[in-house]
Amino acid sequence: MKVLDPTNEMKATGVVLSPRLASFEGMTVGIITNAKEGTKGYFTHLERLLREQGATDVVWREKSNYSAPMDAHIVQELTNWHAVFTGVGD
Repeated sequence: MKVLDPTNEMKATGVVLSPRLASFEGMTVGIITNAKEGTKGYFTHLERLLREQGATDVVWREKSNYSAPMDAHIVQELTNWHAVFTGVGD
């Protein structure tokens, strides 16, 4: 019997994670949805929590196609946000 390991041996290089925010107080937070049915309720609740924790602005953006990469104009806009949440709502 031969057992194959499906993991990729390549390690990502040069990736540096942003530091964790101490709080959302005064922050602009983006929500990027794929517009599937399951995202609206989840992200609506998330927005409420973010605002309770002091987020000044919560910006919603919707991908034009749920299975494609994010639209270029959204990528450009998110550079102005302090944090971003995204998810799949199947």
